[in-house]
Amino acid sequence: MSEHQFVRTEMLPEKTPPASEVGVIGWMRANLFSGWLNSILTILSLLFIYYILSGIVPWTFQSVWDAGSLSECREIAKATWGESHGHACWAVIKDRWLQLLYGFYPPYPFAPDATVTEPPAEAWLPSYFRPNLALVLLFVALAPVLFDKAPRPLLVVTVAYPFLMPWLMWGGSIWVPVSAAIGFVILFAVLKYGPSVMGSLASVIVSVLAALLWWMVLSGFVTPILADLIPIALPEVQSREFGGFMLAVLLGVVAIGLSLPIGVVLALGRRSDLLIVKSLCVGFIETIRGVPLITLLFVASVLLNYFLPPGTDFDIIVRVMIMVTIFASAYNAEVVRGGLAALPKGQYEGADSLGLNYWQAQRLIIMPQALKIAIPGIVSTFIGVFKDTTLVSIIGLLDPIGLSQGIRSNAEWNGIYWELFAFIALLFFIFCFGMSRYSMWLERKLQTGHR
Repeated sequence: MSEHQFVRTEMLPEKTPPASEVGVIGWMRANLFSGWLNSILTILSLLFIYYILSGIVPWTFQSVWDAGSLSECREIAKATWGESHGHACWAVIKDRWLQLLYGFYPPYPFAPDATVTEPPAEAWLPSYFRPNLALVLLFVALAPVLFDKAPRPLLVVTVAYPFLMPWLMWGGSIWVPVSAAIGFVILFAVLKYGPSVMGSLASVIVSVLAALLWWMVLSGFVTPILADLIPIALPEVQSREFGGFMLAVLLGVVAIGLSLPIGVVLALGRRSDLLIVKSLCVGFIETIRGVPLITLLFVASVLLNYFLPPGTDFDIIVRVMIMVTIFASAYNAEVVRGGLAALPKGQYEGADSLGLNYWQAQRLIIMPQALKIAIPGIVSTFIGVFKDTTLVSIIGLLDPIGLSQGIRSNAEWNGIYWELFAFIALLFFIFCFGMSRYSMWLERKLQTGHR
């Protein structure tokens, strides 16, 4: 046998990969300089970024924070950096940031005329306790809905929040939201226990009638009695005092929270075999989607009063909430319908083979899959609706844009623009970016793709 071996019997030691293929250099070579065209585009992009940052960074950080007016800002900037231009005057944000956040909302619940700088003598709560508490409770209420690992007892806060939030923000007797909650308890109780006694259709009709009877008749007698026996109330705040980013969050949360379930119902109605139901849903969706939101806001602000009985006091913020909600519902309906249309026919046939009725199939099989597919579109609609809340400035509500106009009309800050808009943009970006990142996390968690 030959002494020469042509098959190696031991493994060679591993060699380190070339420096050009791993680490930062490898990543840059693979992603930024993989070819001549990619290299040119990378260089042009870097030059563009440098050009933008060379103007933004000095303007942002070589700025004035302590000044009482725009003219004083300019004098300080001139004394510090000479005749050069391009220095931000963040002093306007330092001076008016509370107004941009809360509008003219009273800072203390028991002294509406008090200010942050001059609290009442009996002050024992921090300033803006009510809106801040409403915001904290919002995140607590959303936790068990958005994250499955959140403690389940927090669902109590989730259920109670739609009634606690109006009471905290607008004030009044605690028994008003309690009375509203009792109506829903009656509704769900009849829906749960009624079918075994009177049938499904009859229980739906009876539950709606019982809830309406409570809200429109019985609560009018019970609520005043409870308010006299146990007088728990907060000072009332008028809607004209709402404003700033607080108003945008309020409108956005209500519209987002209500538009999705309404959109689901509209999407199911549009796919229904019942001609009347389908026609009504199609007509509603196409009408709302074909009308600009600003038109609906003008309807809420002006025209709606002509269709109400004389002397009816319909809060302007509630009217705007209704219009923004139905606007978002129409778009969510089409997004959900797209998710329903993307499901294979076999999913519907599988539900039929299991003997499930229509609503059981939708709840257990169809709708969970459709909503997973529609997550990007739904969240995109939410982000758009939240940003569209700035349109309420056109009808006189003092959102951040409306307040910025008022600040600029002041003699002290007349002529300032970019600082206010940059601050408002940052606030909206934080919330919108948070929704976007949650959407991406939820997609990865649920694996919505066909993998």
